[in-house]
Amino acid sequence: MNGQAGKVRVAVVFGGRSAEHAISCVSAGAVMAALDPERYEVVPVGIARDGRWVLTDSEQALAITDGELPEVTGGTAVSLVGDPAGRGLAVLEPGAGMGEVLTAVDVVFPVLHGPFGEDGTVQGLLEMSGLPYVGSGVFASAASMDKEFTKKLLAAAGLPQGDHVVLRDADGAVCPDPAVLDDAARERLGLPVFVKPSRAGSSIGITKVTDWGRFPEAVAAAAAVDPKVIVEAAVTGREIECGVLAARGTGLPEASVPAEIRLREGVDWYDFAAKYLDDAAEFDIPADLTPAQTEAVQAAARRAYLALDCRGLARVDFFLGTGADGAEQLVINEVNTMPGFTPISMFARMWAASGVDFAELVDRLVSGALAPR
Repeated sequence: MNGQAGKVRVAVVFGGRSAEHAISCVSAGAVMAALDPERYEVVPVGIARDGRWVLTDSEQALAITDGELPEVTGGTAVSLVGDPAGRGLAVLEPGAGMGEVLTAVDVVFPVLHGPFGEDGTVQGLLEMSGLPYVGSGVFASAASMDKEFTKKLLAAAGLPQGDHVVLRDADGAVCPDPAVLDDAARERLGLPVFVKPSRAGSSIGITKVTDWGRFPEAVAAAAAVDPKVIVEAAVTGREIECGVLAARGTGLPEASVPAEIRLREGVDWYDFAAKYLDDAAEFDIPADLTPAQTEAVQAAARRAYLALDCRGLARVDFFLGTGADGAEQLVINEVNTMPGFTPISMFARMWAASGVDFAELVDRLVSGALAPR
């Protein structure tokens, strides 16, 4: 152990270059507060919006206050040591021991959401550095971040998906040109549709389209976040989520009690503001499901986790409704390999309702990352 008095030194990495920078900061604040100071020494490492890594003040406010979103700004410039023998962070600031190894770490908790964090990029850097880390590896992170390939892998495992189209030109290249979605596809998808960046989260860049005349601007909004744009048919049904956590010892997936998201009257859909700013949703934890429905959700969540080769944790989002034949239908919407850890995040609340409080949840994730693979 590198930490003080035998404590495990945990580098909590947060912020990042994605549009989910602020939510990552809030998640990290909650994680750092939950790490037992008797067992863990926290090393807070922020990634600024321009990609700079800085050692931040552990007292930095990392919460949404009066609608203001937190952001990584200043700190001591550092870089992850690429040599596995270094196992730490090096100072980059001239006159401050530039190149000197500032601190070694035992494990990394990358509380990063979206591109350049949750998509396999940071995971690859950590693999090269020889550092254990919380969460899924390179492949699962990349595949789960990209909605197109999430759907392909889950479909290959026999898990149900909603109808969708990825906008590509005739040569197969990613092309956010609204005209690529032809009349036949529009007829098949119907209205409304949801136009989404393929590799983003927190509902950023998503537009619900109820009139094809508004489709081009929706595509432009999604393409501003990610050049790959996916168009999904609306799925009518209850919004159900389920947390997955690796079991101690075996690493096999365990499923939490499911939860249901219910939007308040007048709220059209679960967008960014509804999730984080407007208190626009109510949550039933556990969801009011029959035993058979609960079992089906949990089984599908575990199967999705394994199909994508996830590790440590995941949150699987579903729609539970009725198919064209009148039969009950469970459709997977998304899989998140690093779900939010904010005070209102569903992942932690589902596990609390399953008997695993937040401090134990964070401890299990860190302990699991340190366990031999």
